[in-house]
Amino acid sequence: MYSTSAAGVPYVLEPPSSGRPDAPLVIAWHLMDAPRTERAFAAALPLAGLDAWKLYPGLPLSGDRFPGEEAFMAQMLAEPVLNGHGRINAEAVAELPGLLDEVRAAHGIGGGPVALVGGSAGAGVAGGAVVGKVVQARAAVLISPLLQLRPVVDLLARHFGVDYTWTPESTAVADRMDLVWRAHEFGSTAVRCIVGGDDDLDAFLYPAGRLRDMLREQGVRADLRVVNDMGHALADEPGLEPAPQTEAARQVDAMTVEFLAQELELA
Repeated sequence: MYSTSAAGVPYVLEPPSSGRPDAPLVIAWHLMDAPRTERAFAAALPLAGLDAWKLYPGLPLSGDRFPGEEAFMAQMLAEPVLNGHGRINAEAVAELPGLLDEVRAAHGIGGGPVALVGGSAGAGVAGGAVVGKVVQARAAVLISPLLQLRPVVDLLARHFGVDYTWTPESTAVADRMDLVWRAHEFGSTAVRCIVGGDDDLDAFLYPAGRLRDMLREQGVRADLRVVNDMGHALADEPGLEPAPQTEAARQVDAMTVEFLAQELELA
């Protein structure tokens, strides 16, 4: 396993067990909740048994790029859309092509099929890369996915006891990140959503079901898996370093591998 950086992005890379340069490439972005770094996410979601290159990029404003708890919370509370979720999403999608070019060249990764995986905010990045045609992804697995920003901001506002006033600028960001509204832009990418049964209904469970339904209406292979007794996170706090895999994460990993093995023709 390699843990380094490219194009200014920290990442973890696990080569395929077969050693094939042309093995599929799976790109997996972590959550902003636990596990909240690329190293911790690679431990929580190792994609066990999948013969593929497994690339775990770090998100902006996290891990080695985290500005510190006080500064981060000040930014998020002041403007959670423009300073927080909108910025993280836009920067992560924008930096993907440069990261891929450098990682492929450094490690000799060939031109095998690509799949995307993400948890929460990372799922928003994975979906953004699909609808933005940043990569041609054969499949995507979206875990505890941030598919619509508005209900997530409402949830955070209630949690922190603040009111959020939407502006034309933040509304434009929410529109860009609305993957349910943009379902028609997924093309032929097969999608599996995995959501915890104890997660928030309006912010996560309902949008995941709606995305599945809309993709199916368009003839796209899409399904939804619900993990009982799982909330939003995939690891115990603080979620910064690799830790023993939780039972919920083990189930999510198995569901992810099952879907990707089928879609990448590795089964």
